Amino acid sequence: MKKFMNWMEKSFAPKMNKIARNPWMVSVQEAILTCMPVILIGSLANVLAILNNYIEGFPNVYPIADFSMGLLSMFLSFLIPYNLMEKKKHRKIKREAGIAGLALFLLLCSPVFDADGNISFVFWNLGSGGMLTALVAGLFTGVIMHLFAKFSFFKEDTVIPDFITVWFDTFIPMFVIICIGWISTFILKINMFEVISQICSPVVDAGDSFVGMFVIYFIGYAFLYTFGISTWLLYSLEVAITFPALAANQAAVAAGGEATKIMVQGISTYVTIGGAGCTLALGLMMMFLSKSKRNRLIGRTTFIPSICNINEPIVFGAPIAFNPILMIPMWIVGFIAPLITYLTFYFHLLPKISMLFAFGYMPFPIVAYIRNGIGGVILIMVIFAISWIVYYPFFKIYDKQCVAEEEAKMAKLQEKSNI
Repeated sequence: MKKFMNWMEKSFAPKMNKIARNPWMVSVQEAILTCMPVILIGSLANVLAILNNYIEGFPNVYPIADFSMGLLSMFLSFLIPYNLMEKKKHRKIKREAGIAGLALFLLLCSPVFDADGNISFVFWNLGSGGMLTALVAGLFTGVIMHLFAKFSFFKEDTVIPDFITVWFDTFIPMFVIICIGWISTFILKINMFEVISQICSPVVDAGDSFVGMFVIYFIGYAFLYTFGISTWLLYSLEVAITFPALAANQAAVAAGGEATKIMVQGISTYVTIGGAGCTLALGLMMMFLSKSKRNRLIGRTTFIPSICNINEPIVFGAPIAFNPILMIPMWIVGFIAPLITYLTFYFHLLPKISMLFAFGYMPFPIVAYIRNGIGGVILIMVIFAISWIVYYPFFKIYDKQCVAEEEAKMAKLQEKSNI
């Protein structure tokens, strides 16, 4: 175990963290985070829409969601190449890269013109349903703009203003990007939106299985996290799977059908209670049951973040990371929580999630009630109880060690004071 821990700490973890900081991955992550306000606006609109069932004449608020969360893929197609140029130190052309990414995405969505020249899109494609296409369009645009970034018609000491040199220097790459979209959509008549969806479907289908939940919520959110590897490592993959899946459930329900996807945005409500690895139970134990002064202090200081499902303070402050005693129960819970959640939805004990509610920092029992009613709250309580049972014996061992260390330290201090 000691050799394994040393290898993870000195070799594996640094490599994984380096991947997580890769500019291509960071560009996608930051693009999604930049869009978080519109996701929250869409979530709020969906909650307000519930009032239509209780208040006669309450206005239709769905357009608020349509023109916030409903345009998510458009925003991403701009932000991904924009961020990438920033990360690659090509700041002069980041706006042009964003424009090209947006243009390519709209072309790949196969717009249709009628006889009067009016253009139409499948609106679902512009929102979370088009995320995969937006990712491809954004990253492809980033590649082309990056390849042409070092080329310039002008010398470095030119007296021509920068904004004019940027016009000419970005003309060729932007022309290439837009022409590729034009040729594939209008000349070759290829529905690239469908092609991208088909190519990515094995990943999406695997993501909607227990294997997908296992990879993201056990390996990414529990196992690797205990070695200090950021959960952001798999965040882009998680979002690429869960948001389109939620959009598919919403479309199915809107058409009078039944939601079929399990691994959707919001499923983390049940598998990350208090944060990755369901650490809320451990924090409460430290706060109320610990005999160690240090652990009690950690419990008090991490209580509010844990209630809001932020557990970096307890993972790195307790610490759980690189602590074999507390790592093991986090792994166990990190496996059991996704398993129970998956089986609950697989056997239709709860209706599959079809409502966007992305307030991830709100206490999860409230979120679960909004999504799945009292049944969701019961599932939260069951998983929380199991996490308590799993963490408790390991907590007692760790707390006992901490008490012994504190007593030994006090004895040394008293010995020095007596001298």
